Amino acid sequence: MLIKKPADIRPSEITGQNLYANRRRFMQGAAAATLAAGAPGLLGFAAQAQGKIQLPPVRKSLYSTSEPMNSFKDITSYNNFYEFGTDKYSPAQRAKSLRTRPWTVKVSGEVKLPKSFDVEELLKLASLEKRIYRLRCVEAWSMVIPWIGYPLAELIKQVEPTGNAKYVEFTTLHDPDQMPGQRAIFGSLDWPYVEGLRIDEAMHPLAILCFGLYGDVLPNQNGAPVRIVVPWKYGFKSAKSIVAIRFVEQPPVNSWQKSAPHEYGFYSNVNPTFDHPRWSQATERRVGEFFKRKTLMFNGYADQVAQLYAGMDLRKYY
Repeated sequence: MLIKKPADIRPSEITGQNLYANRRRFMQGAAAATLAAGAPGLLGFAAQAQGKIQLPPVRKSLYSTSEPMNSFKDITSYNNFYEFGTDKYSPAQRAKSLRTRPWTVKVSGEVKLPKSFDVEELLKLASLEKRIYRLRCVEAWSMVIPWIGYPLAELIKQVEPTGNAKYVEFTTLHDPDQMPGQRAIFGSLDWPYVEGLRIDEAMHPLAILCFGLYGDVLPNQNGAPVRIVVPWKYGFKSAKSIVAIRFVEQPPVNSWQKSAPHEYGFYSNVNPTFDHPRWSQATERRVGEFFKRKTLMFNGYADQVAQLYAGMDLRKYY
């Protein structure tokens, strides 16, 4: 299999911190050279999000694939983030307008301990891990990204959901001054951006609250300062720049489901046997590669998550 179960992965197969740091310095040096040549460059893309902010110590994670990772350039310059534009290159150009500090995330709804968390407080809730995950977008392209975060379950435990909490709703910042894509009149979404998970999905150890990638804090175009990553679902399920998390009894209507219900359902699991109305899901193109490859069920994480959907018709609950 392309994706290994956590128990199958040897520590020697997981890239070390020094190699990450060396790679990052190399990429930043290359970005500076690009900038000097008159191109937009990558250095500004990362630096404008990072400033002097540093992540706490990060440990290796066994929840990782051994597949080759995409480059820092790929990951930070080819993005889906409609708040900054509907093409893949606008987010990297426009996201410099996003101010990531101060930043709070309000947790409310069916919980015993509702609270607003400062992002710095969120960073201290649990030990950060590097997790190398595949993330696939519905337009049939994918990347392998070294995310930095910890299980979303760690935050959920802090607020103690009640018995009525069946789903978790995530809401992105709504501020057209900072997010110019939210000012678009045509071809846009109904803001703010909303996503949702069933609570057992949110509690699964593969789902993480994410603060960084490639050893640094998240660049703005990748969802700074905090996002979720759900690697067995399509990329748009991994809500970015989160400001609110709400626990609810009924399934939240997510933004794409609201915009095009005939095309997007609530679950959005990667399922190569179920075609999108406008394109096949059976194959994908890894960014940086020419040839397509077969799409794997649950994005290659079937051994870990298939039990969540036992007995469900995944063509009906798409």
